[in-house]
Amino acid sequence: MEAKRLEELRRRYDDSRKGGGEARIEKQHAAGKLTARERIDALLDPGSFEEFDALVIHRNQDFGMDKQRIPGDGVITGHGRIDGRPVFVFAHDFTVFGGSLSETFAEKVCKMMDMAMRVGAPIIGLNDSGGARIQEGVVSLAGYADIFLRNTIASGVVPQISSIMGPCAGGSVYSPAITDFTVMVKDTSYMFITGPDVISQVTHEEVTKEALGGAMTHNTKSGVAHFATDDDRDALLLIREMLSFMPSNNMEDPPLVPTDDPDDRREDTLNSVVPLNPNQPYDIKKVITSVVDDGRFLEVHEHFARNIVVGFGRLGGKSVGIIANQPAVLAGVLDIDASVKGARFIRFCDCFNIPLITFEDVPGFLPGTDQEYRGIIVHGAKILYAYAEATVPKITVITRKAYGGAYCVMASKHIRTDFNFAWPTAEIAVMGPEGAVNIINRREIAAAEDPDAMRKELVDDYRTKFANPYIAAERGYVDEVIEPSVTRSKLIASLRLLENKRDENPRKKHGNIPL
Repeated sequence: MEAKRLEELRRRYDDSRKGGGEARIEKQHAAGKLTARERIDALLDPGSFEEFDALVIHRNQDFGMDKQRIPGDGVITGHGRIDGRPVFVFAHDFTVFGGSLSETFAEKVCKMMDMAMRVGAPIIGLNDSGGARIQEGVVSLAGYADIFLRNTIASGVVPQISSIMGPCAGGSVYSPAITDFTVMVKDTSYMFITGPDVISQVTHEEVTKEALGGAMTHNTKSGVAHFATDDDRDALLLIREMLSFMPSNNMEDPPLVPTDDPDDRREDTLNSVVPLNPNQPYDIKKVITSVVDDGRFLEVHEHFARNIVVGFGRLGGKSVGIIANQPAVLAGVLDIDASVKGARFIRFCDCFNIPLITFEDVPGFLPGTDQEYRGIIVHGAKILYAYAEATVPKITVITRKAYGGAYCVMASKHIRTDFNFAWPTAEIAVMGPEGAVNIINRREIAAAEDPDAMRKELVDDYRTKFANPYIAAERGYVDEVIEPSVTRSKLIASLRLLENKRDENPRKKHGNIPL
């Protein structure tokens, strides 16, 4: 009897590992995709995966489903390790009912997420699903809502990362949307609320799946996705790298990664990186990679709102979140997309005890009717709110321009930033010299025999008196004017001083960020 039961157990486990069968597995491979189990194996440390609920089957008796009972029911759930640290993972199995979500499918995912929150470990979702299982009706929809609730409760408690590795449409898109970071695979993944066929019928627009919701669409236009990779394996390796910058939960600090890069390394190239002409662009990423450990910077949202740069690096082995205006794109102005992008990243770092380093070169907010009509006032306030709310260590380096309201917003001393440094090239003023002179001295210029010569003289005078870091330094708004080449050592020394920083917001249920 015992032998029979063991044999039955082995058979059931074997069946669960076969998914939807060899033919469907071959079809998955032909589409350029790994299977769910292959993805888990590539993501986790070898041999570390422990599966939950491998023998679960659906309960539906209708539409002939009683004759199609496949162990696992279209999703693989469990826990394993990445670089030795525990993580929880679910992977949709597209070979089983197209990875569609059923009642039992949702119960498996919810069980795994509940456990992740109890033990304080990251949640990783590998999405490849045809959506709700139509045969189960409202029960399937209820399952999605159960998952959404857990995504929301887990937000800010444990890191949540979604990888879109196939279709993700309709209600299923909201789970990745709530998570912290979304990775999409080029050419094989897409996300949208309504597909091309429905759009064609309702709005008469003709669009392909790729153009509507492909990886580069969501990386460049909508900002829904944070990364785009060439294939499944690249996406999984990227997730491993991302997690190396993050703690396992909100009660821990990020892991320390030892480096041979000296803390006191000087970078003399920074002394000349800012052009003499204040209107000439330069690439802020060169500044970032010159300062961080080993030049390694993991950029987030690289293709979206490129006038601001955000991402992860390390200083003295410690993880930091970096936010930087990009003078090489739109002169580094803040617009709606840049403000939302920056705010989202700042709030993630604050949730998970990751210090914030800001490199500032911003001429202001983008003017124009389009921005005003679309709500730049409210959206621009998001990044201000995020910085002001954040209680992690905050350090700002003003490399060049810090004009107007954008000076206030970009982690100024006035919104609880701990250390504010400025390079000698910094220009801190209400507005640029040219604009200021045209307002203040317009009558003098109009009456001058040579208006252009008069304007140039006044601009130079304004720049000498106001567009420099020393007025702000005299007021204490800038703690120190530093030589650019010592930026790395200043940042590391400041971070060490702030290791035991304690700051908090008033007791409240939550703030009301201007959404």
